[in-house]
Amino acid sequence: RLSVSKLRLESTGMNVSKLNALYTLSALLLIALAARPTNAARILAFFPTPCKSNTLIHAAIAETLAQSGHDVTVVGVSKNVYPKAHYKFLHIELNEDAQLDRSAVTRWVNKPKLLKLNIFSMLGSYTNTGNRTLSHPVMREFLRTHGEGAYDLVLLGYAFNDYAMGLGAHFRCPIVTSFMIQPTFAIHRLVGNPAEEAYVPLLLSNLKAPLNFSERVLNYLANILEQWIIMPLHERDVLAVYNYNFPPDRYPPLEEVRKNVSLVFTNHHFSQGPIRPNVPNLIEIGGIQIKEKPDPLPADIAKILDEAKEGAIYFSLGTNIHGSHLTDEKLKIMFNVVSKLPYKVLWKWNDSERPGQADNIIYREWLPQDDILAHPNIKLFLTHGGMGSVVESQYHGVPMVGIPLFGDQPSNMANVERSGYGLSVDYITLTEESLSTAVQEVLNNPKYRKTVQDFSRLYRDRPMTPRETVVYWVNYVLRHNGAKHMQSPAVHMNRWQLMSLDVIGFLLAIVVAVVAVLVKICRLLCCRGKKEKLADVKVKKSKKNK
Repeated sequence: RLSVSKLRLESTGMNVSKLNALYTLSALLLIALAARPTNAARILAFFPTPCKSNTLIHAAIAETLAQSGHDVTVVGVSKNVYPKAHYKFLHIELNEDAQLDRSAVTRWVNKPKLLKLNIFSMLGSYTNTGNRTLSHPVMREFLRTHGEGAYDLVLLGYAFNDYAMGLGAHFRCPIVTSFMIQPTFAIHRLVGNPAEEAYVPLLLSNLKAPLNFSERVLNYLANILEQWIIMPLHERDVLAVYNYNFPPDRYPPLEEVRKNVSLVFTNHHFSQGPIRPNVPNLIEIGGIQIKEKPDPLPADIAKILDEAKEGAIYFSLGTNIHGSHLTDEKLKIMFNVVSKLPYKVLWKWNDSERPGQADNIIYREWLPQDDILAHPNIKLFLTHGGMGSVVESQYHGVPMVGIPLFGDQPSNMANVERSGYGLSVDYITLTEESLSTAVQEVLNNPKYRKTVQDFSRLYRDRPMTPRETVVYWVNYVLRHNGAKHMQSPAVHMNRWQLMSLDVIGFLLAIVVAVVAVLVKICRLLCCRGKKEKLADVKVKKSKKNK
C-alpha cells in the first residue's frame, strides 16, 4: 500500500509540474503575441540604387518599420547597410559595369560643368542599374514565386525610377516612396504638389529664398528646363524599362500605376527651407537616419575623442568618393592643410594609398559618422556637402567646411554658407590658402557653432520623431487600404488641365465666338444703315428729277 500511494503521489507531482510548464509556456506565448502588433504587415522594400548614402536613408525607414513589428524584406543592389537589421535582406549582385559609373564620377568631380550637360548620363546610369536589377535572374525568380497578395505594401527607394512602381501592380498593393533630399519636380508630380516656382528655388539652382527679380527669372527658366525638357526626355527611358519588365498584356500602363502612390517620405524638414505648401501625403522625415541615442563608439575611436580635450575634426567626402576620383594636387592640398592643424583629425579614407602620414591624422576605411558627430569634442566637420552629412551635422550642432564635388552638394553647401552654419570652398580652384582660411575662420569664430547649435534645437523640436512619423503614417496607409482620400485631385489630371489650358481655351473660344457674333451683328446693322441711306438718296434724286 505504501509503495502504491508513493507511486500515486509521484505521478500526481509529475502531472502538476507538466501543467505548470504548460501554463508557463502559454503565458510566454501570450506575451510574445501581445508584444507583436496584431496588424503587422508584409512589406517589400526595393532599393535599386548603387549609392550607399541613398540606401542609408531608405534602409533607415525599412529598419524602423521592422522594429515596429512589421515583416519587412529588403531587396537591394548595395550591400546591407545595417548588418544587424531586423528586416530580411536579399542582395541583387550586379556586374561591375552596372554599378555607379566610377569614371563618370571622376569626370563630374573634376569637370563639374559637364554634370549640367550630362544630367541625362546620370539619369541614364540610374535607369540602367534599375533595369538590370528588375531583370536580374534572382529578381525574376523572386517575382515568379511571389505574386498577388504576397505583400501588403511596397516601399520604393526613389531615384527617378518610376518604372519600379510596377511592383505595386504586381503585388496589387499600395506604394510608399522614400526620397533622399527635398522634393524635386518628379516627386511633386507623383503626389500633385504645386511647383510654386515664383518663390520656391529649384534644388540645383544654388538659389535661396526669398528670391529677387533676376533670381525669379533664373528659377523660372530652370523650372521650364526641368519640367519641359529634362523629365520628358527621361520619360522615354522610364517607359521603355517599365514596358520591358512589366509587359502591357499583363500590367496596367505606367500612368495608372503612378496613381497608386499613397505616400512620399522626403528626407527634409521645413526648418531647412524653403517654406512651401505640401499636400497631405508628402511627409517630411528629415534626419530619419540619425539615431535618437548614439551608439557607443569603437574603443579606439572613443579613446581618441575622449582624450582630445582641445577638440577634434572629422573629415569625410562621403560614400561615393574615393581617392582615385580626386587629383593628386587636390589631395596634397587637403593633406597639407589638415596635417598642420593642432587637432586630431579622423579622416574617412577608402583607398589603400593614403595622401600622407601625420601624427594628428587617423585614417579609417569606415567610421560611424552619426555617432562621431554626436561626440562633444568634435569641433568641425570637413565634408563634401551631401544632404545626409549636412543634416547630421546640423542635428548635432557641428559647424562645417564643405568641399562640394557634384550633384546637389554645391547647392547644399551654398545653403549652409548663407545660413551661417559654415563655409564652402570650390574644389576646382582649391588652394592651401583658401582651404586653410575657411577652416581657421570656422574653428576660431564662435558665431558658426552658435548658429548651427541654435538651428539644431529648432530642427529637433517636432511633435513626433522621424521614426515615430514613419511608423504612424505607414500604419495609417495600411489601416485605410492605401489612404486614397489623402490623394490630391491633381494626380488624376494631365498637364493641360493642371495649367487650366482647357478652361482658358474654352473661355477664349466663348470670347471669340461672342466677338464674332457682335462683329457680324455690327456689320449687319451697318450694312442695313447703308442700304437705308442709299434708298433715301435714290428717293430724293427721283423727286428732284420730277
